[in-house]
Amino acid sequence: METLYHNGAIITMEDGPEPEVVLVKDGVIRFVGSFDEARDHAGPQAALVDLQGKCLMPGFIDPHSHIFMNGQMSVCAWLTDCTSYDDIIQTLRKYIEEKSIGPEGIVMGWGYDHNFLKEGGHPDKRILDQVSTEIPIMILHISAHLACVNSRVLELAGITAETPDPPGGVIGRLADGEPSGYLEEAGMVPAQGIIQGRMQLDIRSLLTEMQRSFIENGVTTAQDGATTAGDLKALRLAAEQDLLTIDVVAYPLMPSNGVELLHQNQDLCGGYRNHLKIGGYKLVLDGSPQGRSAWMSKPYLNGEPRYCGYPWMEDKQVEAFVRTAVEEGQQLLAHCNGDAASEQYLNAYEKVQKEQNCGKDLRPVMIHCQTVRNDQLERMADLNMIASIFVGHVYYWGDVHLKNFGPERGHRISPVKDAIQRGVKVDFHQDTPVTQPDMLHSVWCAVNRTSRSGAVIGEDQRISVYEALKAVTIHAAYQYFEEDSKGSIREGKRADLVVLSHSPLKVGPHEIKDIKVLQTIKDGMIVYRAEKTCEREDWA
Repeated sequence: METLYHNGAIITMEDGPEPEVVLVKDGVIRFVGSFDEARDHAGPQAALVDLQGKCLMPGFIDPHSHIFMNGQMSVCAWLTDCTSYDDIIQTLRKYIEEKSIGPEGIVMGWGYDHNFLKEGGHPDKRILDQVSTEIPIMILHISAHLACVNSRVLELAGITAETPDPPGGVIGRLADGEPSGYLEEAGMVPAQGIIQGRMQLDIRSLLTEMQRSFIENGVTTAQDGATTAGDLKALRLAAEQDLLTIDVVAYPLMPSNGVELLHQNQDLCGGYRNHLKIGGYKLVLDGSPQGRSAWMSKPYLNGEPRYCGYPWMEDKQVEAFVRTAVEEGQQLLAHCNGDAASEQYLNAYEKVQKEQNCGKDLRPVMIHCQTVRNDQLERMADLNMIASIFVGHVYYWGDVHLKNFGPERGHRISPVKDAIQRGVKVDFHQDTPVTQPDMLHSVWCAVNRTSRSGAVIGEDQRISVYEALKAVTIHAAYQYFEEDSKGSIREGKRADLVVLSHSPLKVGPHEIKDIKVLQTIKDGMIVYRAEKTCEREDWA
């Protein structure tokens, strides 16, 4: 099957003038150039697709998200629009009624954000017990690094006043020392075990739903970053049953038997099997800056004096995990929101690389990079370490970061321009399901640096539209070692494409977020169509 796209803006992400046509055959881009020359390459049965002035560009590539978790969250009570404790109570009560949930079931809520609740705090057991003291209830913070549970979950998990805070986590306490139901980081683990043990999931439906938001946003390659054994089992099932529409790259979480998991699934290493592959390992070194658990070198403002957040692991543990990845020749992704976590990762990687005299291009990745410093960016460039930046923080929590860090640090959240100027390869992610996989919104954020309140956050960190588009196409492909097959429109590359309502290069910078994804094309096949805007014609 041959398809020839013409009569629209075509952004190739390659050097050179804008072409008139793109010819796709059998899922591969076969020709890019002028309309007249295309006649020498296309067969008589080629379908001619009139873009009608719309924009064709490479499909978007997600360099960090949690696609399986995105499916799990699709069946939870959705709390992202709640602005008060009462909103949360009413939403959970309605969810219980609609799902007919009894004491033997569970309630999982997703996406509350204390920063935008009128009470300004976390809805702990005193709030959740108003919903039920018999049904176990757990609600996850939008960052996925914090949670609140009711008394029933605390009882089932055996969390009491005598339970100590685990390494890398916090158990919230009331004035009398009793657990409040608020949990941070590793403190969530016992409660998560209770909830997951009771969850009844339709795996086939979940595997379909987990991809939906990616496909509708023009994403043709997505990530499962922090894959557990259960996650990989489900993803393998999806691959074996041809349920994966887009490519998925999994990164087993090292402290959760990730090394064993990778070794047991060697057939997924090095290449896709029915759209699934393992890309390497994942580490989490700290928490959330908007949740005030990210590990900083200088204290947070407006809180406990000298409080800097905290690490998930000791230096020697991080070094051991880095050494394993390097010795095995595996790419390593490390979650680092605070600059102290960035320092820990850089120190470990530099030490191991020097020990191993490693010259192999492993392309390590620092995930999030919210407060990474310029001296650290220079070291990242020396290591060929990629900065995968959650640039949406500028919009979603920019005002919160100014409050937590003050103007000097707050305006340097997501320091994209500084990274590029120091020779660091930069890509953008949305950490889905934390935020939706809307790549055009990330491009808009990087270009405009505007917060929810309309404030400009770090004007000097703004970049051009074309630089931002690189971060969601060719640079993201580079992170996956796939720059020769994805990320740009070039002859011989896979026909992973997206049709947009307007070219991001031809609208005003503030209008980029309003551009619509009209079609998502994976390996030459239309997998999503918002509306019928591109008509097929006979090729003559």
